[in-house]
This record gives sequence, C-alpha cells and structure tokens, in this order.
Amino acid sequence: MNLLTIAVIVWPLVIIGVGVWRMRQVRSHADFMVAGRNVSVPLLVGTLVCTWIGSGSLFGGAGLAYTTGIAELWFSFGAWVGLVVAAYLAPRVRSIAKYTVPDLLEQRYNAAARALGTLAVIIAYVTIAAYQFRGGGWILSIVFPNTISDVEGMLITAAVIVVFTALAGMVSIVSVDMFNGVIITLGILFALPYLVFSNGGVAEIVSQLPPDHTSILGGHNVLWVFGVAAPTFLLLLGESGMYQKFSSAQDAGSAKKAVVWMLLGVVVIETALALTAIAGRAVFPELADPATVVVEGRAAAESIILHIAANGLPTAMGAVLLAAAVAIVISTGNTFLLVSSTGASRDVYERFINPGASDSRKLLVQRMFVVIFGGLGLAALTLSDSVLAMALFAYSLVGASLTPALLAAFLWKRVTSQGGVACLAGGLGSILGITLLSRLGISFEVSLGGDTFNFASTDYIVIPGVLVSTLMLVVVSLLTPPSPKEKWAPFHSG
Repeated sequence: MNLLTIAVIVWPLVIIGVGVWRMRQVRSHADFMVAGRNVSVPLLVGTLVCTWIGSGSLFGGAGLAYTTGIAELWFSFGAWVGLVVAAYLAPRVRSIAKYTVPDLLEQRYNAAARALGTLAVIIAYVTIAAYQFRGGGWILSIVFPNTISDVEGMLITAAVIVVFTALAGMVSIVSVDMFNGVIITLGILFALPYLVFSNGGVAEIVSQLPPDHTSILGGHNVLWVFGVAAPTFLLLLGESGMYQKFSSAQDAGSAKKAVVWMLLGVVVIETALALTAIAGRAVFPELADPATVVVEGRAAAESIILHIAANGLPTAMGAVLLAAAVAIVISTGNTFLLVSSTGASRDVYERFINPGASDSRKLLVQRMFVVIFGGLGLAALTLSDSVLAMALFAYSLVGASLTPALLAAFLWKRVTSQGGVACLAGGLGSILGITLLSRLGISFEVSLGGDTFNFASTDYIVIPGVLVSTLMLVVVSLLTPPSPKEKWAPFHSG
C-alpha cells in the first residue's frame, strides 16, 4: 500500500472516528445544529474556511483556471468582497442568536419567507453536497484506477459524508475542520512552488501558457466577469452554513474575528489553487485536448489538482495534496448536508408539522433527513457532468433569492414583509423557471454589443435572477406599509 492510498483511506477513517467520539457530547438538538454556541475563534475559522473551500473551488474553480488562466480569480473575487460585508454582519447575526437563515427570515418578514427560504436552501445545498460526492468519486477512481470506478467512488464518498454528518452534526464538524484546514493549507502551499520550480521556474511556466492565460479578462468580456463573480459574491452573503456557524460562536466579537481570519485564509488558499491549476496547464497541456475533455465521465480540466497530486509531485507531497482534497470534499459535504437537513427538521418539521416535538424526536428527524438528502444528492448528479455548472446553478439560486432578502433585512429598514416574500419568490421562480424553460427548448439568448449571451446558461443565469428579485423587493416594499420598529430593530442594533 503506497502513501497515496494511505492518505485517501486513513484520513476519512480518522474523521469518522472523531465523529463517533464527539457524538457523546450531543445532548440536544441545539448541540447538533450549533455546537452549543460555544465554538472558539480558531475552531470557527477552521470550519468556515473548510466549508467555503469545497469541490466548487477544488474542481470547478481549478478547472476554470486551467482553461481560462488568471481571470479565474474573478470567480473567487466575488466571495472575497462578500466576506468584507460578512464581517460587518457577523456580530449582528450572533447577537440575534437564531439557528438558521430561515429563522432570520421569519423574524424579519413572516412564515412565508421562512418557507421560501427553506426551499431555496434545500435545493441549492443538496446540489452542493452532491458535487462533493462526485469529487470524492474522482479522487478514489484516480487512486484506485483498476478497482474503483467513478460511480462506486461517489457511493463510497456519499456514505462516508452521510455517516459522519449524522453522527454528531456541528459538534463533529468543528472538531475536525481545524485539522482539515491545516492539511488543506499545507497540501496546496507545498504543491505550488514545487510544481513551478521543478518545471523550469516562473518564466518557463508562463512561456508554455496560452496568451490569454495571463490576461486579467482571459479573452472574455466584462459581462462574463460579472457572470462568474456575482454568484460567489451572492452565495457568500446568503450562505446558510456560514450564518449557522456564526450562531455557533462564543459571542458576537468572536464571530467577527473569525470572518476576518476566514477572509485571509480563503484568499491565500483560493489564489494558490488557481495558480497551481494554471501551472498544471503548462505542465500537463494534454488535458486541454478536446479528445480528453471527458474521461470516464470526468471533465479532465476539472481534475487537474488530482492529476498533479498523482503525476506531478513526489509521492509524499502528492499524498498530502490528496489528503487535502479528501478533507475539502468531506468537510464541505458535511456542512451542506447539515444545513439542508436543519432546514427540513427545524424550519419545516418543527415549525409547521410538529412544534411540540421532543428534543430526541427532532434530533432523530434531522438525522433521517441527512440520509434522505444524501440519496437525493446522488440522484441530482444525473443532471450535470460539470462541477462548475452545478456550483454556479446552486450559487445563483441562493444569490438571487436569499441574499437580497437577507441584505435588505440588515441594511434597509424600509423593506417590508411583503417585499421580502416577493424577493424570495422572484429569485426562486426566475432561476428555476429559466432553467426549466431552457430545457424545454425556449431560448434565452440575447445579443449585446455584438456578442451573444445565453442567460439560461450557468455563466449568466444569476443576472436575470438578481434583477427580478431585487426589483420585486424594492417595488413591493415601497408599495406596502413600512414594517413596525419591533420587526427591524434587532437587525440594526450593534
């Protein structure tokens, strides 16, 4: 058994072991959802970074960097700007001390807003959890090429993530994410300089790249930049897992400190990932060949980081990078399954079906939903072969519905309950409606400035979605009576 195999097998076993050990500390449904609201700053930073750096970054973002070059950082830049805003919101979220984003939506708006927000969270987050399963399947199929297929790898990954999440929820997630964060950072920061300097240095790498790879726009236009940056910006500010983790912090000050350190960690890791993928384009140009775009259901460019780990690094360094990839997949999958199951258990079952349920019953229901959503995630993988496409769809769904309503709750006293509900309905309806109608053959292509844009594609769908939801938010709010002070005051204090 070589080091690559050990890295991929041992680390998940360690993580599950921690979950079993920490399960003893789950004494209530609140412990499962927000770890008893007692998470320290270092643990909170680790889990926030590990949640954001998921398969969307490891495969989708890296694949975009491989094919586009340095312009991929616009994809990440949106989230970096969002984190600056999040640092301002984090203390307020912790002070309000709710459990979920739909909790916040109902407090500021009404029960209909809670229901629509929960629907958006479940659809988007099951999709995000799903492509973590796909990423894990790719890792296993590369390490065990003659033993485990992509599909078998997905099933194994899904089982590991579901079991780990169902054991101890947030308690187990924050326990291991500090270690996951260290592994991720070391794996990526060691791989980048080795790959560059073992292949002739920076000048040689740059000389082997297509010309557009060193261009800030990568051969695209400004609307493309908005199309890839807006989803990550909007998702970050509507990211229910992040708000749920803010609620896990020891206090409001800890939540704000954690976001500042999260911003630093995310910028460093995402930049290093992009540069590693770009260097990989110079070292492994064959992955760009149209004949190898799909290999056993895997987009070759999207597996560039795994290809580098297996073929471009010394075995020990490759093992660390693969362990980092495993950490990224499992950590992100855990959080997004936890958040979607929290939405179903707390925001649907407890709120509307059985408000008087015992704590043990609520905990059982949430664990059941972890399993159910794991199965739905596997089914969702049949809808797309591209991690980037699935990521942008999920980001756009959250960004066009949840984010405008959430930002308005904290930043605009004049927003009304009717405006918030209209915003959520407009965002959900536009993204889902455009997606469905385009699959039925209706075109959403528009010519602008001599270029043709397909606003049903995941590159651009966020644009009509945000326009519709924001317009409805503003217009309906201005046409309806202002909310009473007790509605908006908690969101504007501190």
